[in-house]
Amino acid sequence: MTIADKRLFDCIQFQLDRFPKSDMLAAKVNGEWKKYSTQEIAQLVDKLSIGLLKLGLSAKDFTPLNSDKIAIISNNRPEWLITDLAAQQIGVILIPIYPTSSLIELEFILNDTEVKFIFVHDQMMFEKIQSLQSKLPHLQDIYCFDDVPNTKHWTNLLVDSTNSENENLQNLKKSIPTSHLPTIIYTSGTTGIPKGVMLSHKNICSNIWAAKLSLPFEDAPGARVLSFLPLNHIFEKVAVYVFMYCAISIYFAESVETIPKNLQEVKPDAFTTVPRLLEKVYEKIMAKGAALTGFKKKIFDWSIRLGEQYDCENKGTIWYQFQLMLANKLVFNKWREALGGNIKFIMTGGAACQVKLLRIFTAAKIPLYEGYGPTENSPVVSVNSMNPNGRKFGTVGLVAQGVQVKLAEDGEILVAGPSVMQGYYKRPDLTQETVIDGWLHTGDIGQFIDGKFLKIIDRKKELFKTSGGKYVAPQPIENIYKENRFIEQLMVVGADKKFVSALILPNFTNLETWLNEQNIVCANHQEMVERKEVLDLYKNEINKIADQFNHIEQIKKFALLANDWSVDTGEFTPKMSLKRKAILEKYSKEIDKIYS
Repeated sequence: MTIADKRLFDCIQFQLDRFPKSDMLAAKVNGEWKKYSTQEIAQLVDKLSIGLLKLGLSAKDFTPLNSDKIAIISNNRPEWLITDLAAQQIGVILIPIYPTSSLIELEFILNDTEVKFIFVHDQMMFEKIQSLQSKLPHLQDIYCFDDVPNTKHWTNLLVDSTNSENENLQNLKKSIPTSHLPTIIYTSGTTGIPKGVMLSHKNICSNIWAAKLSLPFEDAPGARVLSFLPLNHIFEKVAVYVFMYCAISIYFAESVETIPKNLQEVKPDAFTTVPRLLEKVYEKIMAKGAALTGFKKKIFDWSIRLGEQYDCENKGTIWYQFQLMLANKLVFNKWREALGGNIKFIMTGGAACQVKLLRIFTAAKIPLYEGYGPTENSPVVSVNSMNPNGRKFGTVGLVAQGVQVKLAEDGEILVAGPSVMQGYYKRPDLTQETVIDGWLHTGDIGQFIDGKFLKIIDRKKELFKTSGGKYVAPQPIENIYKENRFIEQLMVVGADKKFVSALILPNFTNLETWLNEQNIVCANHQEMVERKEVLDLYKNEINKIADQFNHIEQIKKFALLANDWSVDTGEFTPKMSLKRKAILEKYSKEIDKIYS
């Protein structure tokens, strides 16, 4: 029996039998790392399962509609996975929700799934749910992971079972079929009402097995990872279960802000990330490099140029390899030290990663492996592999083992296999539109490079027509321009317009450096984006590479924006994808001005 035939919660016994650990999970408590052994996790999970049963929760007939649901709205921490595993063992379906979700989204998801109990991480989230409680008729209680006055702590549910209760739990665990749902994950989406993706144990475990074989992941009882991507996203959730099935210790970062410090403390062998976080790391590195002077500045710039030439398929000449060795000793070694000094690989997904970053980080002996997959496929469809000839920059890699992929006539990526979802919760109409004859229609446009490497061209729904009837794929244009050091974010617009234009969020760190070099003083960001010299700079930067695109795709005009984009301000989904409709609405005046 392989992992593909197991249930998610079987990872505990799997680890106990093969490689029990002293630090299966770990997190900071009062400034110190608290470690949980495999045995401790097993005991805590069983105690919480009994506690949940005493609340009256059950799986009934193991159907999605009749099984009870609980929700988690929390940052990453051991309690998140303990609750997840405890619910799975008794067939209760977990609904993970982003802490950044709006009140409207929360109300919809919690009522749609008739959640009975919610686990939250702190007082602020407790009060957020409490403010909605009158609109949540099915919600019975809220439990906190933090110690919050006048709330119920999650440990109140931990029960030392009697022999009969323990026997009942063990029998119940054995009865959970692989076809049952451990979770329903609501996709944040860029528009419209959230859709609940129903994923079974079979779906997710088959994908864990596919990921383990395809990267590949080795059993590594001595290895550590740092986890900071939200666990309610399927990418991170599958990653942590892969780690648990490989006996890799999982250390949870305290917050996004503490990642640099936590990397130094944990010294992980690997971590998962999204391109936006890599971009921010790179921007900080480049800002420090820009501040150097003299010989150090020349060495830094020389190292960057070498990194930009790196190709995973061609090691280059002996002279190039010698120069790169020097660059690694003089410059890139500091990058590795900043990541803890022990990184073997980084997995990135959720959005397209700039090829420049893939080249430079890999040249710096910080290998990045880009993969691809939607929530509806549990999620991995393809991944760049560590195996010889298993990687190509600019692609999302080879199709994962056990997954079938074909391209429709219009280039849409279609996926089949055991990891394809059971459907959308309470939405058979949407399910029928999305899974046709067993093939998941991803909505992504792709092509195969060299006959085997999958490349994502764009989102099918994001293609737009100009008023001249020509189709434009915005994502490839955006990805190339975002490699420019003066551009933080760029969104191509032009649907039903005469020409293509762009909304540009400058990289203000690099722009400020340039302004200082020109002896131009600006009081704030708004003043910067209005300066003629700045507008001329961006016009030149846009035109530099315009000939890489056909005439229709070339950006003719643009608007520079002064305010940062974020999840909180509505421009990004929680997984850092552009919310195009929201951006178009928010900046409608700027767009109208472009075309007036």
